Amino acid sequence: MNERTRRALAKWPNVPALYGWLALDRRGRWRLRGELITHPHLVDSINQHYAADAQGRWYFQNGPQRGYVSLEYAPLVLRASTDGTLLTHTGRTVTAPGAAYLDETGALLLQTEHGPGVLDDQDLGWALARLSVAGTAIDEDALAVALALPCGSPTALQLDTGRGRLPVVRLDAADAPARLGFVREPQP
Repeated sequence: MNERTRRALAKWPNVPALYGWLALDRRGRWRLRGELITHPHLVDSINQHYAADAQGRWYFQNGPQRGYVSLEYAPLVLRASTDGTLLTHTGRTVTAPGAAYLDETGALLLQTEHGPGVLDDQDLGWALARLSVAGTAIDEDALAVALALPCGSPTALQLDTGRGRLPVVRLDAADAPARLGFVREPQP
């Protein structure tokens, strides 16, 4: 939070929060009342002032007012850069993923130092190149076996993060908020 925001909060401490106005879609795009936000300065401002409260509700701090964000999937959308590193949709580099999960549709979720994120489905090649079973690249059969497991089950899959291998756990999309500590539809 920058100094200007701190001063605004001190000056107007009781500004009511907004709910249901701002959303983050599955591709990491901001939407205001359903409409895609395309103005670069506004997108940058939201990205810079995006955070979570103690209850796992993600919000945009707009001066003294919080605008809580409805999440289509996860609080962060992760993208692979050309050099293979992961970036959040807000532009932060992921250096220390702590856990990896595979949902029932094959989406990869990571618990990162910035919060929980889902890999953009346009970057599934990044995941496929880094997933293995006992050191061997995965094939369709290994992926099918992992997807067929019940929620909460450890899979045989491991994700190479560049700093080691993370075991991959099967996690239903509906169970991700409780397991990873976030709220998809914040309420007052």
